[in-house]
Amino acid sequence: MTVPIANRLYGESGMRELDRRAMALPGMGGGALMERAGQALLDALADVHPGAGRVGVLCGPGNNGGDGFVLARLAAAAGREVVVHAGAPGEAGDSDGERARQAWRRSGGAIQPLQAFGPEQAEVWVDCLFGIGLRRPLEGIYAEMIDALNRSDKPVLAADVPSGIDIDTGSVRGVAVRAARTVTMIADKLGLHTGTAVDHAGQVQVASLGLPPDIHADVPWLAVRDSGCGLPGRLPLRPPGAHKGDCGHLLVVGGAPGYSGAARLAAVAGLRAGAGRVTLVTHPEHAAFANLERPELMVRAVSSARELQPLLSGADAVAVGPGLAQDAWGRALWQTVADWPGPLVADADALNLLALAPRRRTDWVLTPHPGEAGRLLGSRAAAVNSDRLGSLRGLVDRFGGVVLLKGAGTLVSGGSGGMPVCVTGGHPGMATAGMGDVLTGIIGALRAQGLDAGPAAVTGAAWHVAAANLAARRLEGERGMLAGDVIEALPASAAGIR
Repeated sequence: MTVPIANRLYGESGMRELDRRAMALPGMGGGALMERAGQALLDALADVHPGAGRVGVLCGPGNNGGDGFVLARLAAAAGREVVVHAGAPGEAGDSDGERARQAWRRSGGAIQPLQAFGPEQAEVWVDCLFGIGLRRPLEGIYAEMIDALNRSDKPVLAADVPSGIDIDTGSVRGVAVRAARTVTMIADKLGLHTGTAVDHAGQVQVASLGLPPDIHADVPWLAVRDSGCGLPGRLPLRPPGAHKGDCGHLLVVGGAPGYSGAARLAAVAGLRAGAGRVTLVTHPEHAAFANLERPELMVRAVSSARELQPLLSGADAVAVGPGLAQDAWGRALWQTVADWPGPLVADADALNLLALAPRRRTDWVLTPHPGEAGRLLGSRAAAVNSDRLGSLRGLVDRFGGVVLLKGAGTLVSGGSGGMPVCVTGGHPGMATAGMGDVLTGIIGALRAQGLDAGPAAVTGAAWHVAAANLAARRLEGERGMLAGDVIEALPASAAGIR
């Protein structure tokens, strides 16, 4: 399947090749491409801050700084007051960036030293310090400026990439600008949509700069962006004459004493995600009460792995781990489920138990958050988040199957053609207990309805986001949203209702 250019997320090497091709196009030399980038920044300023009379521009030593000098000249010509801060030139006198600096000076523009920067000098700031090639953590005067800017209440527009962000990983190199909007040039970048970068990039706008699409031919990208477009058409088809037996039987295994809620959330999410039947296999201590408020849910109490075996034989898919715990009861059930040959989704304590006794399967879906991923890889959550794509690859290499690495900019290994997928569009209201259990139930239900592991994981994550966004609109806010609110929004969001 051909991936639209708008959905491709590039890394540094791909962007360098696109830059090279763009510069080689007829008419793009002599700073013409930089002029287009500066105009794109001015257009964004006019869109977001039309009333800002005094604009501040921070210019670095490379081409990002050149974009800033072009912006400054165009903004001044448009009647705005402009203050520019820049350090010494960092490139040869015949570079596009240096020519843009000189053109700003010839237009009557002044350049203030970096040391004289103060956020109060402008109503809005444009970050044109560093782009995609940053190799080391920012320090010294640059770190001091960025720290002061971040502490202020001034809105920031970032050119191409917020300075300090690694576009391959989404991690921060020491310190990074916090922008309200990022105008990224030519094509989108993975590092703007996953990891810590999502707290710095703000709204991401791609400026294609009017370049022909064929410059993208054969240039590799790192991941595919999935924003949930066309979600209703991606879900399992239900013919008019369907009955519950046609829609799959999902078994949810979990809920040790004291942890019954997680398994119940996953099971109810499986029902709302369209499974024809859902059976919650849980501890006898609370089994009698597990479906009091949801009688559509079947519940089976099991005390041992031996009691679980006959239930597995009637399942189309199994989701295991929510509230499972790691004591003898949970360990025995996990070992039995892990040996079951059918479609399997493993989360929570199933992943913690897997970390203690690693094994591989080619057909399961693993859904770790960064902490669980760290345990699976023998590292820490911080190490996982510093290179989420690399961590995803490491998990697939070690455990097989499809891996869904949760967090801001969820990454899924099972995309079309094996390309990783970055699922975007979530919001901080999802940062509450039980959200991962809901996702497990959704993916389990999609597996029970016949979707393969990769499509089930990607579609499940996108559906999860769509339901969370609808739930926030219904609640008229994100704060205080519960996992149960997302479950109740699943049917309407699946129908494309907003």
